[in-house]
This record gives sequence, C-alpha cells and structure tokens, in this order.
Amino acid sequence: MSDSTLAQTEHAYGILIKFFNGIFPLDKEAVEAAKQVFSLRNYKRKGLLLQEGDVCRFYNFVISGCFKLYGVDNNGVEHNLQFAIENQWIADFNSFYEQSASRLFIEAVEPSTVLQIEHDDLLYLYTHYPRFDRNFRIVIERKFIELQDRVLQNISFTAEERYQLFQQNFPDLIQRLPGTQIASYLGITSEFLSKIKKKIVKK
Repeated sequence: MSDSTLAQTEHAYGILIKFFNGIFPLDKEAVEAAKQVFSLRNYKRKGLLLQEGDVCRFYNFVISGCFKLYGVDNNGVEHNLQFAIENQWIADFNSFYEQSASRLFIEAVEPSTVLQIEHDDLLYLYTHYPRFDRNFRIVIERKFIELQDRVLQNISFTAEERYQLFQQNFPDLIQRLPGTQIASYLGITSEFLSKIKKKIVKK
C-alpha cells in the first residue's frame, strides 16, 4: 500500500470512528476490529456499487461523494429511492440482510469514496462488540424514520410541498444534484419540477 493510499485509508477510518463515537463511543479493541473489516474503495461518477440481480455484498459508509439508490420500471424509467452523501450509509437492506438478489441499483452520482463492510463481517462485529450492534441499530432506526416520513409525504403532500421539504431536509443535495435526479426522487417530471421552482421564486 502506497503512502498516499495509507494516508487516505487512515483518514477514512478517522471519519468512521468519529461517526460511531457520536452515537455510542467505541473502545480501542472495537476500533481495531473495525479497521480489520472495513475496506476503502473509490468509485468514478456513474460507477455501480450494486446492480439489479446481484446480491448486495456491502454496507457502505460514504466518506466523500454522493450515491443514489434506485429501481428501474418496465418502461426503463429510473425511480430514485435514496441519496447518500458524506457520513451517511447506503445499501439495499433487503438484499444485504437476506443475501438475496437485488431489484435495485446503487450508483455514484459524483466521484466517491466509501468504507465497505461485508455481511458476515458485520454479523461478527454485532456478536463480539456490542457497541456496534447498538450503533447500527440507531443507523437503521433513523433510516426507517426517514422512509416513514417519505411515505407520509407521498400520500399527504403536494409535489410543491414535497420539494420544499426536500430543500429543508437536504440543502446540500439541492446544490449537488441535477434537477432530473431530484424530480425522480419526488416522483414528478423534470418539467413539472421546473414549474414548481418558478412558482416558488415568484412568491
């Protein structure tokens, strides 16, 4: 491993440990265990972390960049389900935990770097280091709450209200994502999103 790669890896581990310490701090043994099972990987823009039909092998912590989790319908139209940027996690949970074929894709929207852990290694951490079990439970609970809120928005809010909430909840993404990606997440066309933006500006 080159000096630059080693430095990048150590920097990434530092970010990951800081994330965990913000929930349930890890002791030295747990920190060393994490370094043994998390691997650093870089993705180019449009690089696929997961594609439909494959088993989701990794739970991914984003060090830098942005990913989208999406499905493709029978007409070839993409439907974005989730975005993940720095200090966030992304995976197809169903495929990862069931070790079954995925119906989704995970793609890098920007050049990105992640720390990845495989299914069996994660179960090892759960069993031998209880703080990881607690940390990941909080991560998954937060993601469930986010998903629950989104379902409620989709059935109760107008497209304009959903866009305004997206602006409030994900201000960084507004600046980093093209309108087509945001429109797909909101379940509307790019043209309709443009009309919403113009309407908001006029208010």
